[in-house]
Amino acid sequence: MDAKRPTVADVARRAGTSTAVVSYVLNDGPRQVSDVLRARVSQAMAELNYRPDRRAQALRKQRRWRQIGLLVPDLTMPLFGEFVGTIERAARARDHLTIVANTGYDPVREAEFVSAFVEAGIDGLIVVGASNATETAAMCAQARIPVVWMHNVRGDVDAPIVGVDHVQAGEIATRHLVEMHGCRNIAFVGGFTEADVNHGDRETVEQRYRGAIAVDETEIMHIHTDLTADGAYDATRKFLDMCTAPPAGIIVGTYGQTSATTRAVIDHGLRIPEDVKIVAFDGSQAKYGQFDMTSAQQPVESITQHALERLLTAKAVSPETTGAHSAPWEPSLHVGNTCGC
Repeated sequence: MDAKRPTVADVARRAGTSTAVVSYVLNDGPRQVSDVLRARVSQAMAELNYRPDRRAQALRKQRRWRQIGLLVPDLTMPLFGEFVGTIERAARARDHLTIVANTGYDPVREAEFVSAFVEAGIDGLIVVGASNATETAAMCAQARIPVVWMHNVRGDVDAPIVGVDHVQAGEIATRHLVEMHGCRNIAFVGGFTEADVNHGDRETVEQRYRGAIAVDETEIMHIHTDLTADGAYDATRKFLDMCTAPPAGIIVGTYGQTSATTRAVIDHGLRIPEDVKIVAFDGSQAKYGQFDMTSAQQPVESITQHALERLLTAKAVSPETTGAHSAPWEPSLHVGNTCGC
């Protein structure tokens, strides 16, 4: 059994003084303590290995900085990094400290982080790409912590999801290939079933796929993958090996699989965009490599600013807005050099 943690009272007894004097030493006031008495208290703390309870001190102190939690599924993805950076800057400007946790699309880790955030006393929570939104919402409701959802969720929540219209994003990416480049056979890379994907943003991929197949005058072939780069490379190479002729265009369902898909096409001996035209999603910072990817992109600044505003105002928790679904943002198409424009 662990030894009992020493208390302020233990320090006071060892130093031969009162708990009030120990408190004055710890908090540097509000009353003066002589150098001799301060030295005795400091020596007693050292002998007892006394450590002050910083959490209790924080609760007693008036805080300048309020705290918000931010759950992100994958910090290695540039889109989520943009979300984090924008939220952190805007929150800091309003005296809010942002505590970030990386869930890895794991519902168990998500629940652990929410529990830890509750214990840390956060004032609100933003969840990007929730992997178990139902449980997370219940935990926040029990702790009376306001929560705002961004990008997409797995699970049911009766609350707005602040993000882009991913179905529309899939549609505008496909329409560009069909209407601007006359592509009639297009392959879509990405998985969204439980058989395809365990941990990953399968909800977003499924919505983008729905947008793609809604476009008339084209055949969409589906290249099933998990949502890793290796999965995209292997599945694309196998698909191309089996084709008598390559598709006119390829749509890559996630930014994280774009480079691997492009490499698979090149390794198969095909030219981009002469033989195969490629359109993807997101990646606003990825235009200085070998390819400037044509991609449907999100208004990151608008989405993150709105999410933070919802969290920091009464709208985030007022009953009359709980079930109100705000309209999703419209994506825009960045035209690069992978589609042949």
